Amino acid sequence: MTVTVTTLKGVETKIGNEKLEELRMTIRGDVLTPEDPGYAGVRSAYNAMYPGRPSLVVRPSGTADVISAINFARENGLLVAVRGGGHSVAGLSSVDGGLLLDLARMNGVDVDPEAQTVRVQGGALIGDMDHETQAFGLVAPSGVVSDTGVAGLTLGGGEGWVRRQYGLAIDNLLSAQVVCADGQVRTASADSNPDLFWAIRGGGGNFGVVTSFTFQCRPVGPTVAFAGVFHPVEDAENVYRQFRDWAATVPDEISALIGCTTLPASEHTPPQIHNVPMIVTGAVYSGDPEEGMRIIQPLREIGTPLVDISGPLPFVGVQTAFDEFFRRGTLRSYWKSTFVEDLTDPVLDIIVAKARTRPHDRVFVVTFLMGGAINQVGATDTAYSERSAKWMVSIDGNWEDAADDDKVISWVRGAWGEVHEHGTGSLYLNFNSVADEAVTVGVESAFGANLERLAAIKATYDPDNFFRLNNNITPGA
Repeated sequence: MTVTVTTLKGVETKIGNEKLEELRMTIRGDVLTPEDPGYAGVRSAYNAMYPGRPSLVVRPSGTADVISAINFARENGLLVAVRGGGHSVAGLSSVDGGLLLDLARMNGVDVDPEAQTVRVQGGALIGDMDHETQAFGLVAPSGVVSDTGVAGLTLGGGEGWVRRQYGLAIDNLLSAQVVCADGQVRTASADSNPDLFWAIRGGGGNFGVVTSFTFQCRPVGPTVAFAGVFHPVEDAENVYRQFRDWAATVPDEISALIGCTTLPASEHTPPQIHNVPMIVTGAVYSGDPEEGMRIIQPLREIGTPLVDISGPLPFVGVQTAFDEFFRRGTLRSYWKSTFVEDLTDPVLDIIVAKARTRPHDRVFVVTFLMGGAINQVGATDTAYSERSAKWMVSIDGNWEDAADDDKVISWVRGAWGEVHEHGTGSLYLNFNSVADEAVTVGVESAFGANLERLAAIKATYDPDNFFRLNNNITPGA
């Protein structure tokens, strides 16, 4: 059998049966072509716009397999996409014609309850990690959707439900094992390859394949105070302004968001919000649940809610509470985000107007309360540079029909642009889509003064830009 695979140069090359068999002999996991029965079972991508049709899939069982796959791809000049959890909204964990390195089999999680650390393999999902850490009443700060991959989320920064008390995922990263473009395995930590450690904390997948992460865990749960209040969109102005006023009073133990969308009927959501445009306010208190419910109470007293599902909730339940908004492989997605110092009246007016004029029911206009521990880290201490803003606004374009692509994408760009004019000039690359745009779009804005240092580190570890299907950093001269 001969397989035609896209190369780094954008042309096709033939990989014959002999080479394929040599690769299979070095891989304990799977080496799949489109004709193989297991090909259809490869973990799907989140964004339905970018399902990907790779000519070759390697599903490694461990780091040794990753090394073999990277060496094979480099020696043959193949275009490679790395799929940790596959939740890239920009479709950067998918590839047509190239080689897909799918880490789904590498989903191990090992907790050290005495040291309060957790080691997580590169293919694990947030839900995999939380399941293990919560057995010991611990949390490794991560994201807000359990189906998200730990790897991609972390490499881009990682904002989640305990961000204001404990910071981003990268602020709790102790070390990582990285297979670089030369096939060498390096430990990245404060003491080992510190330049690489600095770069992977926000610099994305530019520097190699992270096969494992070690995080500092925090004592949170198993039960936390949770707010989930849904309001009619007609009351948007009142809800947004009262939410903003409440947010100005809360301690760092509170992480919160407010957004507008519409959800279809589902057994996982209250019937009162099925197919109803609504404003949702969500919050988590990462300390004593009783105290948290007291602090959250004002959110529950805003207006006349459609439904209120607030209360003490297992942390793993909180982590799945927003899964229904982002079902893998069901939505086409184009997102743009921006940071603002404060939710001023002009910014709120734009957000409310966009919440009421969404071009599709599933578009989600969402605003995250940031600040707290995130802002206690210096802008140059990690590659992730936005350490001043108190808020992030994300315009999440989601829809089903490809015929609506142009309409929704255009609307998202316009809505984002209006808010961005009032922002810090930065954005969150994990919420930064690519459609008819270069993979470098948004990179300069996101990294700011850190970009020059990142380019130099890229030149050290990946001078030929082998890892290029990412929010790509051009290697420095």
